[in-house]
Amino acid sequence: MNRHAMIKTLFKSLAAACLAATLTACSAASDQAAAQDPPLEGARIGGPFTLTDKDGNEVKWSDFDGKYRMVYFGYAYCPDVCPLDVQRMMQGYKGFAKSHPDLAKQVQPIFITIDPERDTPAVVGEFAAAFSDDLLGLTGTAEQVKKAADAFSVYYQKGEVRDDGSYLMDHSRGAYLMGREGEPIALLPVDQGGPQVAEELEKWVH
Repeated sequence: MNRHAMIKTLFKSLAAACLAATLTACSAASDQAAAQDPPLEGARIGGPFTLTDKDGNEVKWSDFDGKYRMVYFGYAYCPDVCPLDVQRMMQGYKGFAKSHPDLAKQVQPIFITIDPERDTPAVVGEFAAAFSDDLLGLTGTAEQVKKAADAFSVYYQKGEVRDDGSYLMDHSRGAYLMGREGEPIALLPVDQGGPQVAEELEKWVH
């Protein structure tokens, strides 16, 4: 079984359970939404980068101008946290899309690797597709990835290499919601669950 199939199998039951809860949370959030300042307003997060998609095409941060962006940094070989976080992020997005299909089209979910040594365009493409066709997986050279991570204040470091050549990546955990002009809006609560992510999207995507 390849990585794509394993990830889909692992989260199949979780996806079904989360979706119903996500839709409920979306409705509640819409009723309770109130005008307020974005939590990350004015923060120095985000900035120009150039990376590569699954087909080897160049992708720039400016390509998303005019759209909201959900951005998560992780790596495809992560055994636990990354796939769980991305699953919850996309559950939230899907729940939001059910309630607001037109607005969801103006949001681009993005996964950026912090392990370019192993995460080739094909690997990040396979990883992203396991969660949603709407999730864009990006990689690049070590220098390009570092520039993107630095722009988002993301910490990462390669762990000790084992005898079989495998290793883990130590990295900070966070998913960012960015605005139409690339400005930081809020952290998405991927540690809490899909319903909470959907609720946060309800607050800020208009």
